[in-house]
Amino acid sequence: MELKNKKVLITGGSAGIGKAIIGQLVQHGVQDISVIGRRKEQLEALKAEFIGVNILAIPANVSEATDLDRAVAVISQEWGELDILINCAGVVSAGPLSQQSDEDVIGQINTNLTGLILLTKKTLPLLQKSSEGGLINVSSFYGYVAMPFYSVYAASKAAVGQFSDAMRRELYQYPLHVMTVYPSTTDTEMMKTAIVDKMDTAEDVAIATITGFMQKEINVIMGSKEKVNQIRTNFLEPEKIDQVSAAGFEAQRTRTKNHRSM
Repeated sequence: MELKNKKVLITGGSAGIGKAIIGQLVQHGVQDISVIGRRKEQLEALKAEFIGVNILAIPANVSEATDLDRAVAVISQEWGELDILINCAGVVSAGPLSQQSDEDVIGQINTNLTGLILLTKKTLPLLQKSSEGGLINVSSFYGYVAMPFYSVYAASKAAVGQFSDAMRRELYQYPLHVMTVYPSTTDTEMMKTAIVDKMDTAEDVAIATITGFMQKEINVIMGSKEKVNQIRTNFLEPEKIDQVSAAGFEAQRTRTKNHRSM
């Protein structure tokens, strides 16, 4: 797929993986990029960094349906069409489910899943005008292999993968490619409060994402070959992953004790 001159909307694009994806889009000739983000100052900094690119910055919270309505209205007025939607915004709050606040449970579901679905629904009339475009949803390795202390996060990210599969089959009559990205641990602000030794860079994920999309891959799975093997084992023999998790249970509890990025 050729990306030059495509009109792209991305959520969570002002930092981390989303910002790195914008960098890759620009390298491939994209000049019209709409970015939804919660922090106005980060959006302004993004515009200053990508000089010469038409950054349509929209301060909004993807967990708020009214914000999404406003964002889509702005894009409709400014562009009247859309080629690619990239749902990249995400939050996490780790810990035993019994100790999760109601607000963090609801917040993870609303941002990671509900907002993603609603924005896709609201932009479909624009996307369906594209002669060649698509939908990229960013899930997580935990969307495939759930681990203790990430029950809500894993549930929301697993649902993203199922949503992508359903939309790919629902939109088969349109020239819209649907792809899901499954990052492993990635060195972004979202991971600052977790204790992790080896991480991919945001650029690693962005390059794999855009390359995979241009080659019309269905799933992009980050991490080593071991991660792919874990996914296969979890599907075919989940009890083996149960054993691995039990063996590292206390270490996982320690690593995730303060992991929160809401």
